[in-house]
Amino acid sequence: MSKVGKLPVTVPAGVTVTVSNGVVTVKGPKGELKQEIGNNVNVEVKDGVVDVTQAAETKQGNAFHGLYRNLIHNMVVGVSEGFSKTLVITGVGYRAEVQGKVLMLNLGFSSDVFATIPEGLTVTADAAGKVTISGIDKQKVGEFSAEIRKLRKPEPYKGKGIRYDNEVIRRKVGKTGVK
Repeated sequence: MSKVGKLPVTVPAGVTVTVSNGVVTVKGPKGELKQEIGNNVNVEVKDGVVDVTQAAETKQGNAFHGLYRNLIHNMVVGVSEGFSKTLVITGVGYRAEVQGKVLMLNLGFSSDVFATIPEGLTVTADAAGKVTISGIDKQKVGEFSAEIRKLRKPEPYKGKGIRYDNEVIRRKVGKTGVK
């Protein structure tokens, strides 16, 4: 049995979880999310608690047990609180600006980089070089923030680039011995 899978998912007030035809639907104040559930696990909703159990005691069933429990937990947290990631842009002349559904980034290339903001996500950029990506789907928030970070990864000498807010960049010493 999976350690993560046997933990129950508590459903907060204002959130409803329904299971029908292998699809779990979670509705809350921030929106609605759906997830298809494989036939390796069974999902039951009782008294504000979601229980995920294995259909068969196999290695794959054990893995899916923890996976689907965590996906349902992330859906419940997403529709009630939401998820957000903060990116920090460091570098002289590096900046970000939101124009409608497009994030415009000036990252030291010969032309600006434009990234289309996916449906369901909100992006804010301030003058201090912080870009905040928020939404109800944890996977979409993480994927879009990773795509933005990939445009200009932080380099170890001056620390220029795009990094996560809580990320620590190990700095290297430059050419100190050259005279």
